[in-house]
Amino acid sequence: MHIPSYARSKEVGFNMTPMIDVVFLLIIFFLVSSHLAKQESQMEIDLPNAESGLESEVSTTPRIVINVTSSGQLLISGRRVSEFEVEDRLVEHVQNNGPNVEVRIRSDRQIPFAQVRPVMLACAKMGIWNVAFSVYPNEGR
Repeated sequence: MHIPSYARSKEVGFNMTPMIDVVFLLIIFFLVSSHLAKQESQMEIDLPNAESGLESEVSTTPRIVINVTSSGQLLISGRRVSEFEVEDRLVEHVQNNGPNVEVRIRSDRQIPFAQVRPVMLACAKMGIWNVAFSVYPNEGR
């Protein structure tokens, strides 16, 4: 008669499957989020030329990019928003990232200032003073 043995014959090890799943999900998340960030700043807008200014430094400050197209449409994260929705989006962005945020305005060179003014007023109402315009450097310097 065979007497069963209760001694373990296998070594105890870690199950790496959940850790590998988490790592792959993080990689996918960062790839998708970086692709969306690049896509927003590469939208086809004819930016104005700058006579003077400073090159922007690499910053870890949370940034929101607001595009103003040649037809006067306001785009945030690739979605069209109205003048009234800009302030709501800024409130949401400040709640998610804290009060120290940067607003980058990318506007077409042909539009009048009156179409950019609501964005700047919304930033002022929210107390966001770190506002910058995206421009092309002047080639004749």
